[in-house]
Amino acid sequence: MLGFIVKRLLAATGMIFFVVSFVFLALYLVPGDPAEVLLSSQGGAPSPEVVAATRAKLGLDRSVLEQYVSYLGRIAKADFGTSFVHDEPVLDDIKQRLPRTLELIGAAAALAILIGLPLGTFSALRRGSLLDRALGLWSSVAISVPVFVLGTMLVLVFALTLQIVPAGGFTPFSISPARHMLQLLMPAITIAVGFSATILRMSRATVLEVLEQDWVRTARSKGLAVRHVVFRHVVRNALGPVLTLTGLQMGSLLGGTVLVEYVFNWPGLSGLLVQAVERRDYPVVQGIVLVIAALFIVLNLVVDVLYSALDPRVQIQ
Repeated sequence: MLGFIVKRLLAATGMIFFVVSFVFLALYLVPGDPAEVLLSSQGGAPSPEVVAATRAKLGLDRSVLEQYVSYLGRIAKADFGTSFVHDEPVLDDIKQRLPRTLELIGAAAALAILIGLPLGTFSALRRGSLLDRALGLWSSVAISVPVFVLGTMLVLVFALTLQIVPAGGFTPFSISPARHMLQLLMPAITIAVGFSATILRMSRATVLEVLEQDWVRTARSKGLAVRHVVFRHVVRNALGPVLTLTGLQMGSLLGGTVLVEYVFNWPGLSGLLVQAVERRDYPVVQGIVLVIAALFIVLNLVVDVLYSALDPRVQIQ
């Protein structure tokens, strides 16, 4: 197990270094001068002298290699630089916004697993039944509906018509726990609906595959209770692919919750990333993309370790 973890850690470190380099170089290949964009957003056409002074202030007058080396040195010290627009440390914005996005994704993932895994298991155990067909239809619809459509419908029905929950916004948990949870509920459900349908399909497919194994038939022939065989043997062996899928989905959601945060006015990291891209605020874009990529890599590392704990054959392969 230790050797397996060390290999995964080395691979994760190499991937993070690649992401750091790629993010830096990709942004500097984008057409346009960040200094001119920044000054133009303040109104009027900036003079060449002002643009040159701004470039020097931002460190853009140095060669790309010098900027790259400086960037690596700052990243090694967890210094993501200063925002071009707000002139504040990028790390402060990330620290403020990241927990909100992680909370939203974590709540959605918990709901999706609690819904998708049991339903997928029951669907596999009732293969071909009316329940199986109904769940298959529901999963197709849930995956097909865009999150902004579903989110808008939830706001229309539960916030504006029934007035059960707030339409959106954010209230810190420390100020009002009840209102915070109510504001979190609808965006989490919006993400969880499609997520749970994906988990349902994967869990159904893996449970069906495990049910066809010889050792399952042997366990049944020995007279073991169906509940014991399913929950002690079948579900545990089917969790590996479901766990992998969940990790990948959560990683993609780190940067893909833009529409949900916009619909429900949830001040997360994805919304900040969109604003930074529009303003050509390179340090903010670099910092957010790097954090999202690092979290994605770490999350998949955790999934690999958990997968190997569930199935020791993974370590051998």
